[in-house]
Amino acid sequence: MGILSLLIWLPILGMVAIAFIPREYEKHIKITAAITTGIQLLLSLILWQRFDSSIGTMQFLERLEWIPSFNISYILGVDGLSLPMVILTALLCFICVFVSWNTSKAVKGYFTLFLLLDTGIVGVFLSLDFFLFYVFWEVMLLPMYFLIGIWGGPQREYAAIKFFLYTLFGSVLMLVGILGLYFSCGKTFDILELMNIAPEALQGVVWWGMSGIKVIWVLLFIGFAIKVPVFPFHTWLPLAHVEAPTAISVILAGILLKLGVYGILRINYGLMPDGVYWFSGALAFLGLINVVWGGLCALAQTDLKKLVAYSSVNHMGYSLIGMAAVIAAGTANGTNFKAAQAGMGGAVFQMFNHGTISAMLFILVGVIYERAHHRDIDSFGGLASQMPVYTGITAVAFFAGLGLPGLSGFISEAMCFIGAFPVYRGIVIASTIGILLNAAYFLWAFQRIFFGKLNEKYNKLPEINRLELFTVVPLLVITIFFGIYPSPYLDIIARTMDVIINSVVSLSTFAGM
Repeated sequence: MGILSLLIWLPILGMVAIAFIPREYEKHIKITAAITTGIQLLLSLILWQRFDSSIGTMQFLERLEWIPSFNISYILGVDGLSLPMVILTALLCFICVFVSWNTSKAVKGYFTLFLLLDTGIVGVFLSLDFFLFYVFWEVMLLPMYFLIGIWGGPQREYAAIKFFLYTLFGSVLMLVGILGLYFSCGKTFDILELMNIAPEALQGVVWWGMSGIKVIWVLLFIGFAIKVPVFPFHTWLPLAHVEAPTAISVILAGILLKLGVYGILRINYGLMPDGVYWFSGALAFLGLINVVWGGLCALAQTDLKKLVAYSSVNHMGYSLIGMAAVIAAGTANGTNFKAAQAGMGGAVFQMFNHGTISAMLFILVGVIYERAHHRDIDSFGGLASQMPVYTGITAVAFFAGLGLPGLSGFISEAMCFIGAFPVYRGIVIASTIGILLNAAYFLWAFQRIFFGKLNEKYNKLPEINRLELFTVVPLLVITIFFGIYPSPYLDIIARTMDVIINSVVSLSTFAGM
């Protein structure tokens, strides 16, 4: 078994081990989950150490025949796009085991579903067969539904059902798009083969009097956009975050939202480059809406967790704007390849940065909720004098969220703007409003929670403890490190971004489709 298969199936082995542990041995169950995710994190770091960043194509390929009669295979691979997401998944899953350490309700079921979710996420990032990709995509849906619906807040059932229906709707559209590709491109699900076949095979394909490329592109895009989430498909997100337990909110914001951007880059960009040119303007505009709408909604919140949830809508908008910059490389004079590199690199870097920053924010929200048993921003006040360490860490997390120079969020947002400016100048200028909104809602929330006179109700709140520090400090260090020195990350993704940009430019029939 190769290292990629180990990364995927190790959590399943952890599930099996937990199945043999009596439910009353809760500590043993938690330790088993911690060991499983810890080994997975170690394997992801070994993969990073062995990864050759000078190669932009797939590495560590694994291929087995699965259902030969339908050309369905078990194909895995990793490149600069997927490797950072695998490492992020392993890191956050390991951390979330400890975020969930005080869980007391149905512990065995909780960690079993958590490890199944882990397998589904890593499987999506490593799958190179579209059928296998879809299977793992659907595997994620079931555990997330139960983790929200059973272990969530007062409205957990409604939040879980809304999440399930939105995601299932996107999955159905995605399945139609997959079938369209399968029957139009020689009946294969092999993504690497489809990258070579699809751009030419889809030329002339007509569905309902419309270009088959456009129809399939939109079907797949909506399926992925719901996960991002892109306006107007974002309405499931705030409620799911508010009702989900802290660890699941971390996974939801830190990883699951990135699956949408990953899917667009891997599938839409890789298989249908003509559609990229046709849709890039709309993609940039949707990014602008996400940035402004998410910021305005966050500004209106009094629930701290809902504020952080809407900030995710805002921050993922920057990735959409950066992704749209890919067409800069195909302009008439061809001088904007650097802009395309900056935009695409910024979009992928923003995925990772938002994953660490949002995870840190949700953990910190969980810390204060465990003590005060509410998240009402206006009901706090003066906590800086009572919890100085917690206040300092939260300050860094908030400043990272608003894009302060010297922290990782600033680098990726700036790269998205640099890349998109030559082709979408107006959208970039308008989207800078999001920077002001970020500062407004984070600083206003920080002022109300930590400054002023201490509310007497909270004069005995305990400081953040060692276990909580263990979960948040690694994310804090990563945020500061990549804010000062982003080159290690950018070096990993650079060659793969060049491959994606070149494929979009060279395989497109014309830019004005």
